[in-house]
Amino acid sequence: MSSGAPAASTLAQRSPGTLPFCVSLLRRQLTLAARRPIEIGNPLLFFAMVVALFPLGLGPAPDQLAGFAPGILWIIALLSNLLTSDAVFRSDFEDGSLEQLLLAPQPLFMSVLAYIGAHWLTTGLLLALVSPVFALMINLPTQAIPALVASLLLGTAVLSLVGGIGAALTVGQKRGGMLISLLILPFYMPVLIFGSAAVQNAVLGTPATPYLAIIAAMLCLAIALAPLAIAAGLRISVDA
Repeated sequence: MSSGAPAASTLAQRSPGTLPFCVSLLRRQLTLAARRPIEIGNPLLFFAMVVALFPLGLGPAPDQLAGFAPGILWIIALLSNLLTSDAVFRSDFEDGSLEQLLLAPQPLFMSVLAYIGAHWLTTGLLLALVSPVFALMINLPTQAIPALVASLLLGTAVLSLVGGIGAALTVGQKRGGMLISLLILPFYMPVLIFGSAAVQNAVLGTPATPYLAIIAAMLCLAIALAPLAIAAGLRISVDA
């Protein structure tokens, strides 16, 4: 491997147990991500640039920006997540590690969760942590920031899981970025709707808990079903 990190097949030989193998796989993915800081920084830079452009397009009026802030922040977070979705499995597919991972004795369901977990830690988690800074840039009321962070923590995890399905189906395509957008963008819409509604309710001073609970339910459903779809998609793409 060009990255110098241990291959997935090597990890399978070293770690006979499912949990140790998945922890090793997660650590490996995070190590690879740390060696490519540009890929981690791209979504954050995109987030910052687009947030900075909205006051130029909508005008600097604080009240006007505050009214649009929940939708603006959530749309940008969604697009930032989509920006990196096609790269979840691509490097391992190109160097052959993904094919050997499919042959490993460990359940592919758990291996997929390790990949998606690494993607969320390097994308969704970082977006949620820096979102208060960007929220203040467009005058989001401070009482809505906890709801924003909570909705992004839950919602970006759902986006990573759903995006993994598209990434698995298009991993063998040379230009899969546009295709993955067409495949998964419709499934992002419920997360966008309930995520922005949670923040909007917090802005109005009403409880955001019902919307956060719905996003949490989506996350539970995605954790249960998305890895199965991702595993099937990887097998189709690798065998094709």
